[in-house]
This record gives sequence, C-alpha cells and structure tokens, in this order.
Amino acid sequence: MIAGALLVASLSVPASAQRDPAYAQARAAGLVGEKMDGYLGIVGAETEELRRIVKHINAQRRSVYFERAKATGSTPEAYALTSGCQAIARTVPGEKYQAPDGTWQDRTSAPPMRDSRCP
Repeated sequence: MIAGALLVASLSVPASAQRDPAYAQARAAGLVGEKMDGYLGIVGAETEELRRIVKHINAQRRSVYFERAKATGSTPEAYALTSGCQAIARTVPGEKYQAPDGTWQDRTSAPPMRDSRCP
C-alpha cells in the first residue's frame, strides 16, 4: 500500500512538469536545469514566471523526497542527491545541468559530469 502510494507520488512530479508547457519551453530553451541537489534551478536571468515554475516543481520534488526518505530510512538530503544524480543522467543534449563545480553545463552527446557521490 505505501509502496504504491510512493510510486504514484514519484510519478506525479515528472508527469505534472510535462503537462506544463511553460516548464517544457524553459527547459528546452536552457532557462532551467537540473541541479546536483535534486532540485530544478534557474540558469541565468530570473523572471517571475521562471521563479513560479521552479518553486512549484521543487515543492513537489521536496514532498516526494521527504516521503521516500522516511519510507527508506534515509535523509531527505541523501534521497535528493541521488535523485539529482539520476535527473542529471537523464538530461538530453541541449539541456542544462549543474556540474560538480557548481557551473551550469550544456548537455552534449557525452555523459554529463556528475558528483563523485552519485551511485
């Protein structure tokens, strides 16, 4: 029962993000990117709309991270880091991600640079 609820919760974050055309456009344009800490970040100049999108998605992610960490006996920070590693690995060429040194990188066809703590 709990596992099923967690699965639904984990699927709701990407599903809701995919339904938001503003998020998809911002991601494709390189205005937002995946951060190492498991959250979405704004790349470059911030706008009110970008802040709204990022805040909404990050609140959903935070909720999932806390639920999953509690269910697995982990910490939300550790769960978020692992999720960040996975999100960065799933980026596609042209998307932005945060490198271990904190800089924003454009994903190329090469594997992304990932934190040494990534599984």
